[in-house]
Amino acid sequence: MRIAFVKCHGSGNDFPLIDARAIALTDAQWSSVARALADRRGPVGGDGILLLTQGDKIHQFGMRMFNSDGSEAETCLNGLRCVARMGFAALGLERATVQLKTSIAEVARDRDIAADVYTVRETAGPADLDAAAWIGGIEGHQNVQRAIPALGTDQAFTAVAMPNPHLVGFVEAIDEAELVRIGTLCESAPAWLPGRANVSFVAMRGSDTFYVRTFERGVGLTDSCGSAMAASSFAACLTGRTEFGRPLTVLNAGGLVRAQAEGDGMVSLSGNATWEWEGSVEIDLARGLAGDVTVDRHFNDEIAAWAKVADAAREGVAP
Repeated sequence: MRIAFVKCHGSGNDFPLIDARAIALTDAQWSSVARALADRRGPVGGDGILLLTQGDKIHQFGMRMFNSDGSEAETCLNGLRCVARMGFAALGLERATVQLKTSIAEVARDRDIAADVYTVRETAGPADLDAAAWIGGIEGHQNVQRAIPALGTDQAFTAVAMPNPHLVGFVEAIDEAELVRIGTLCESAPAWLPGRANVSFVAMRGSDTFYVRTFERGVGLTDSCGSAMAASSFAACLTGRTEFGRPLTVLNAGGLVRAQAEGDGMVSLSGNATWEWEGSVEIDLARGLAGDVTVDRHFNDEIAAWAKVADAAREGVAP
């Protein structure tokens, strides 16, 4: 079958985005589409795929996200901004309530994070600290700023579901090899962590700025993960590294977002929803392979505008 899509990214987290409101596929078939389209060795590539889905009486539209390994995530906040942009354009809106897999989120068009960068503000949560619901063998129900023995390290982690499960560790300097080691262990779904988890190392760059590097379940080491940035923002406030209600700048390998965590567990992120190109692709559902790709349009101005932001972020500078 042939599927039209937009290749997009939120803070460097890149995806083929599909308007799936009129496409009838089973979950297994969408999983096959994800493995085909997001395969970095194939003609498109991405951290996963995003689907704009139908709304209902409460939600203007919905979103689904499938990782590159075909598994479905509870949410993807970088991807949500891209889905919101497509939903706004399709329905003539500037704000909406969005149905996610296990929760809802509020989205709205926001002031541009930089010149010519389409920006969406999203509010998600509340953050859930009941770590015993998804981590086995810990003391009590929460794991805030404590080591997890099964990880084989003294590094302290704060466990936060946003609603994706995250382990957030604050470090002086980010050791990527150690992040990959711990992330790969969590990715393997050990008996004490059957649902797997995302793992982030966070380096503070002052009281209102920090850098996040994430190993994302179903994806691996990624330039950016929206729910990880939200979880890290909440964890930074929870552990006294900054204050609830304070505007934050969150840097990552793909760029940056503005963030704000509240004491009630809600976290807002404002960041880009950048279009790179649009086209269509032939998908062999039975084999999970992507074939012939047609490119209809490139969005060169958007690509260039975001490149300036990403370059600044790599130097630790906010626009």
